[in-house]
Amino acid sequence: MPSLLIIQLILSFLTLTTSQSTICRTSCGNIPIKYPFSIDDGCGSPYYRHILHCSDSQKLELRTPSGKYVVRNVSYADPHIVVTDPFMWACEDGENFRPTRPFSLDTSTRFKLSLQNEYIFFNCSEDNVIIQPKPMFCEHYPERCDSSCDSASYLCRHLPKCSFALSSSSCCSYHPKATESLRLMLKYCTSYASVYWRNVGAPQPYDQVPEYGIRVDFDIPVTTRCLQCQDPLKGGGTCGFDTESQSFMCLCKDGNSTTHCKDYDIARHNRKVHVIAGTVSGISAAGAFGIGAGIWYLKKVRAKAPVTCGVQTNENRLF
Repeated sequence: MPSLLIIQLILSFLTLTTSQSTICRTSCGNIPIKYPFSIDDGCGSPYYRHILHCSDSQKLELRTPSGKYVVRNVSYADPHIVVTDPFMWACEDGENFRPTRPFSLDTSTRFKLSLQNEYIFFNCSEDNVIIQPKPMFCEHYPERCDSSCDSASYLCRHLPKCSFALSSSSCCSYHPKATESLRLMLKYCTSYASVYWRNVGAPQPYDQVPEYGIRVDFDIPVTTRCLQCQDPLKGGGTCGFDTESQSFMCLCKDGNSTTHCKDYDIARHNRKVHVIAGTVSGISAAGAFGIGAGIWYLKKVRAKAPVTCGVQTNENRLF
């Protein structure tokens, strides 16, 4: 009778445990979350661990050394995300320039600033920054062409969404090659804005339009194990990782596997003591109390009952 009760308790515990794959959220607000990203630890690729955060207001945020930035959209087909920087100049600011700080990325991650970004700077010091119409300057000083800030750029003459926002402030366009270049420019300029060229699929030369925001490109690390895990014929699992070793894990409805969800050995993986951090237990307070009370009762019964089936050892001990 006690053995039967023990089995029932164990079965009830297993049925109350939520599988790892069910806690890998697939969206934050209206933005889909797919591999390699995740907002739950143990999901996605470890290369992007703790980088994206879903706020209480369901806003997806990118964490970088310079702060947290709201993600406007994510593209997985053309891998990139677009973020907004609240410190950048915006049309509604007009010529009221607010204190700003340069956007930066952690160079150890698989993120990089897109070449489709352009930066426009306002009220730069001509004593410290070369401000010239670029074609003319490059013709006269080709060796210094890259360091000039183009005062006759298309973006300065056609500020996206607000062409006439500036009347007395100077503007020039520059593409920093590194975060340090951006930081250096802002030492001598009042403010800046990032513009990226969004592909709209129209015939050239109208296939791209300028929009405010910062485009950040990313890599999608593709592995054979992840493709196997996601294969619908092999169970259609979710790619994840062990949060302690960061080794690959296929997250399935019935548990976790090191290969795919139809692996015959998945039951053995489920019996391991070590469970991926982030796995959520679906046990209610009443259920936990019931199991605890049952274990306490069994211990009490076994303490009083005479040993008739051999000596209890560490090998056959259940609790």
